[in-house]
Amino acid sequence: MNLLKKKLSLTILTISLLLLIYTLYKSEIIWDGNNRNYYKTYYLISSILICFSIITFFLNEKIKQYLIISGVSLILSLYLFEGYLTFKEQLSKEQLSKEQLSKEQLYEEQTGKKWDQRNKLDVYKDLKMTSNNTAVSLTIPLKLFFNKNSNIMPLSAISNSKTIFCNENGYYSIYQSDRYGFNNPDNEWDKKEIEYLLVGDSFTHGACVNRPNDISSVLRNLSKKTVLNLGMAGNGPLLEYATLKEYMSNSVKKIIWIYYQNDFYNLKNELKNEILPKYLNKNFTQNLKLNQYEVDILVKKLINEEIKKVKIFNENIIFFLKLNKTRSLLNNHLPIDQQPNFKINKFLIIEFIKILNLTKDLIKQNNSELYFVYLPDYSHYKMNYDNTDYILVKNIVNELKIPFIDIHKEVFVKEQNPLKLFPFELPGHYNIDGYKKVAKTIYKFTKD
Repeated sequence: MNLLKKKLSLTILTISLLLLIYTLYKSEIIWDGNNRNYYKTYYLISSILICFSIITFFLNEKIKQYLIISGVSLILSLYLFEGYLTFKEQLSKEQLSKEQLSKEQLYEEQTGKKWDQRNKLDVYKDLKMTSNNTAVSLTIPLKLFFNKNSNIMPLSAISNSKTIFCNENGYYSIYQSDRYGFNNPDNEWDKKEIEYLLVGDSFTHGACVNRPNDISSVLRNLSKKTVLNLGMAGNGPLLEYATLKEYMSNSVKKIIWIYYQNDFYNLKNELKNEILPKYLNKNFTQNLKLNQYEVDILVKKLINEEIKKVKIFNENIIFFLKLNKTRSLLNNHLPIDQQPNFKINKFLIIEFIKILNLTKDLIKQNNSELYFVYLPDYSHYKMNYDNTDYILVKNIVNELKIPFIDIHKEVFVKEQNPLKLFPFELPGHYNIDGYKKVAKTIYKFTKD
């Protein structure tokens, strides 16, 4: 019996040490020490377990029996709860599958064509086979570089490449990237005067529509002038400010900063990166225009890594064993600065204001004009929406005396059915009509 008691204590001690080692690995190697605040909770839990395991060596047999029964009951309860959450999610996925089927049927009825059922990787492989010597690449969010040990933080994609984007309208949007990896006709960079320069995330980038239906192309056609689109999917305020510092020339007349509702979440992650916060120093630059060759190499390498990833185990099984859904639910009750998906807090607001002030200074020195465009998302019109972000951002921008172009007010509120500006009235980016109305509103408020 003493041997059994000892084995139990050793088992608890081993599990505790493994948890501590795993936490150290995630915190110090994967995140390179940049996310220690979040992992404080796991350090505390593993330390308590180690202390507890040592204490169990000195407990009597009856108490240990109670501990075994309690421990098994707790573990069983946690996995039963995880199973319940998994079942709920599966029901939601089935609903999404029905919505996808509805989209496909609508697309076929409206166009007489079949929805492109291929995944992005299949499109990539097919395009590589038919493009001869033309370079082919994929859009990837820049946040994938955040944990990479590299001397350069790319702010764009692969240059002069046929780039596959996304499919929300029945077809994959594909564009030819320019000399710096952005979604522009390359000759726009050669113009003596640039009327508009746009920064933003996937909406600015032109997600899921082809030229000439993205915001920049519509602006180009309306103004008959030069428009540069520096938007990249997944960008937040710090990446957008960094992009301006790297790629804005003194020939730009108007800067259009396009903000989307999840940008504070993006900012939270951007501030953890080793390189990006350095842009808050006015003199910092990576001279990326002169280093596009290195950018191309880094992005190609990352794309190849993503393509070659082989999952030895089913990812869903791994998530279940790690109690992924239960942990995510519990994270909502952590202190605000330790939540992986925490809402906007004072620190982020201060950083956002700092970035906008630095942007104002940068653009003033460039003798350009700055306009701030607010884009609402699908949930704004589908459900009872918490408009805290909208009011907060609008107040900040107005206090900084930056012209605020309110797409919610100027476009969506005026629609009898705002959801018609989304693909098949379902969640996603805007459709062709939605992008067109956004661009027309921007032009209306900024034309000379």
